[in-house]
Amino acid sequence: MKKILLVSLFIALGGQLCNAQQDVRPLQHLKVPMEKGKFKPTWKSLEQYKIPEWFRNAKFGIWAHWGPQCQPEQGDWYARSMYDEGSDDYKWHVKNYGHPSKFGFKDVIHQWKAEKWDPEKLVKLYKRAGAQYFVAMGNHHDNFDLWDSKYHTWNSTKIGPKKDIIGGWAKAAKRNGLPFGVSIHASHAWTWYETSQRSDKSGPYAGIPYDGKLTKKDGKGTWWDGLDPQELYAQNHELSKGSEKTGTIHSQWEWGNGVSIPSLDYCENFYDRTADLINKYKPDLLYFDDTALPLWPVSDAGLYIAADFYNSNMKKNNGKLNAVIFGKILTDEQKQCLVWDVERGATDAIQEKPWQTCSCIGDWHYKRSIYENNQYKSAKTVIQMLADIVSKNGNLLLNIPVRGDGSIDDKEINVLNGIAKWMDVNKECIFDTRPWKIFGEGPDAQKSRPLLAQGFNEGKSKYSTTDIRFTKKNKTVYAILMEWPDKREIMIHSLAKGSTYYDANIKSVMLLGYGKVPFTRNENALVVTLPAKNTSNMIPVLKIIEE
Repeated sequence: MKKILLVSLFIALGGQLCNAQQDVRPLQHLKVPMEKGKFKPTWKSLEQYKIPEWFRNAKFGIWAHWGPQCQPEQGDWYARSMYDEGSDDYKWHVKNYGHPSKFGFKDVIHQWKAEKWDPEKLVKLYKRAGAQYFVAMGNHHDNFDLWDSKYHTWNSTKIGPKKDIIGGWAKAAKRNGLPFGVSIHASHAWTWYETSQRSDKSGPYAGIPYDGKLTKKDGKGTWWDGLDPQELYAQNHELSKGSEKTGTIHSQWEWGNGVSIPSLDYCENFYDRTADLINKYKPDLLYFDDTALPLWPVSDAGLYIAADFYNSNMKKNNGKLNAVIFGKILTDEQKQCLVWDVERGATDAIQEKPWQTCSCIGDWHYKRSIYENNQYKSAKTVIQMLADIVSKNGNLLLNIPVRGDGSIDDKEINVLNGIAKWMDVNKECIFDTRPWKIFGEGPDAQKSRPLLAQGFNEGKSKYSTTDIRFTKKNKTVYAILMEWPDKREIMIHSLAKGSTYYDANIKSVMLLGYGKVPFTRNENALVVTLPAKNTSNMIPVLKIIEE
């Protein structure tokens, strides 16, 4: 995931992408044939896509954003920032592993064993917390495949844990009856790993290259004898303009603005690896950490993958399309082809089409200091996020960071148990619902929070006792109270007598987990009298039943 936000790049994006489209590199030599069918590798053909009802109903998924970068337990983007001289990750790496000219990220992978990983136990826990689908990471920007990858030697069955991570997750999801997804991030390795080409500018190792330029012949007599580091790092190219900057993690995320353009071989290999994954594990969802589709618009690899995935899914489901692909920063046209994903944020209005927020209770990759400093999102915060997102026609995909050894910690388990406890009482206001005529009322609902590039506007809501979110199911409206009111009487102005939003008669009002509660209705509001505060139900829900 993106650790920093380069707004200036996003502002300049339109012109850069328009220019880049003229140089799109069509695929020529594919080792994995694209599945034939209804969809062709063009945006126009992909506009035939219809978002499946199961996804609209699901609302809540859990994600294991887990790979070798979790081994140091230092958080996200470690495999890049460990080569950034002077950064916290660089200093930690030198202290704990040695200098990156001697011990690079390939060696971190070698140490990763995933010895406590129990996918069945974890997926059961996620389902207990209410997850209706499960997503596992297939590779990150570190370019390490977490499955038995036919077209990439640097994979988890041969190096590190020597386990088929995706295969294990897929079986656990199937046994627990959850749709299974895979997130693919490796299209960015070409530029993301460019820090590994550097060397220190000062100190005893000044001028000594890091391991990003090593080749197969350099491995003689080492643990990686016979392996080619260039297959992992993909750094046999000139640096992008400006990528020599140090002191911060500097990345030009889009294919423009002086970025080194990946070779045709690189793009075709990315397609082959991803198509191989689809054929082997037949996922229901594919998540791409890319603007639109991976490598677009300098390559049509992403278009080929999307068409292959949709056609393969229809073949698997006897002609019915149940597949979902997520993409970021989509145009209105691209939202016809894919499901829009918003990273760590939410829209401030109901969206016509279902969409998804991806977020995390901590850092994307496991970070020990977040555990030690009690910085995880609480169960209450997660439920508030979920209610807000669902009220706007969205789903929440929540990452629960996994430790390097494959386990999750006790504080994460407590968060999941808290979510499960709330779901036991209130899940009917979330699953299988649709947005009401308005998403909410109260002070927070009046605020405008524009998205920054792909998201990044979460954590700005400070809910009051009068903030409410609405969902509906048939003729029932649910009013989700974002905080337990400080008075026993709660006023819902949008349900007032004669409201433009609700003109039906109300038969009864129920507090989920309690039962019927008294109410009156006047021209100003629906007035509901609540029982004494029940701290076990941290986000109370009123069920308004039409007469």
